[in-house]
Amino acid sequence: MVPPGFRRWGGGRVVSACPATDGLIPFAGGAGPSMCTHVSRPCASHGLPGAVIGAQCVAAGPSRRKEPVPGPGLGLREQTLETGTEGLRTEAPAHLWRPGLPRSAKIIGCQVQREPPNSTQRYTRWLNQLEPGQLLTQAFTSHGPTVPMPTWFCSRAWFSHVGPFDEGGRGVPEDLLFFYEHLRKGGGVVRVDRSLLVYRYHPAAATHAVLETTIWTLRVRFLEEQALPRWATFTIWNAGRQGRRLYRSLTAESRRKVVAFCDVDENKIQKGFYCHEESQERPKPRVPVLHFRAARPPFVICVKLDLTGGAFEDNLRSLHLREGRDFLHFS
Repeated sequence: MVPPGFRRWGGGRVVSACPATDGLIPFAGGAGPSMCTHVSRPCASHGLPGAVIGAQCVAAGPSRRKEPVPGPGLGLREQTLETGTEGLRTEAPAHLWRPGLPRSAKIIGCQVQREPPNSTQRYTRWLNQLEPGQLLTQAFTSHGPTVPMPTWFCSRAWFSHVGPFDEGGRGVPEDLLFFYEHLRKGGGVVRVDRSLLVYRYHPAAATHAVLETTIWTLRVRFLEEQALPRWATFTIWNAGRQGRRLYRSLTAESRRKVVAFCDVDENKIQKGFYCHEESQERPKPRVPVLHFRAARPPFVICVKLDLTGGAFEDNLRSLHLREGRDFLHFS
């Protein structure tokens, strides 16, 4: 049944026929240009939000449209009823479109419900529990964008300013690239604190085609470009594999800013230093390894969150530091 104020449009989808528009667009993905739609904001006559119902969305990837759908309107990601990777709940437009919600140069997203429920539990907790300020400060982590791309809305003008998605094909992390460019140009991030997306996990998702080394290289370069220039020196929190890998991945200029590693592992601390054996410098650089309480901020933290039963988080809180100023997560 087509509700009042709506019309059927191809493939069983139902979209609002209300002419009222708000200039927001979605980041629809997956099944080709026909999957992209636009819908209007809640209809004043019928009190019904625009919605897209019944369309399948099979995978993220290069078939995502390079440009928003022509014409004005509030964009909505297609809702998946039975198959696909994700779907907005039918009540989502009313919450993602709210009068007064700041959005001129912002990406607006929402909390998510993972399907199956036990898949990527740490990632889902991270997405749903970030504080507003952390939507920017935790953009450097391995989790990627701090609001997931299937939930994104932004203004048409801002999308055009940031630029289209990179359509390089399978293995290109186009959502991360767009998100970084959005932040480079001064964009903000807003999350509606309500679970409005069923975010399905499946082994055939295109995201699995993106190499970890590709993501790592992009993250390191973004860290060096956006964060490290603010600090004359810094400490890498983790003298283990991830911390040493970050150190080796930095440019020579950035490595010279590293004054120490810090850790809680007594074996690493007792050794006293890390030697960069691959360096062409003579003598080879030796970086002190300290207990975290003896180290000085700012810190680039290479310890994974939510994996130590709260021990790491307790240690960090005990230092009474301010995220973004005194430390950043790069886990």
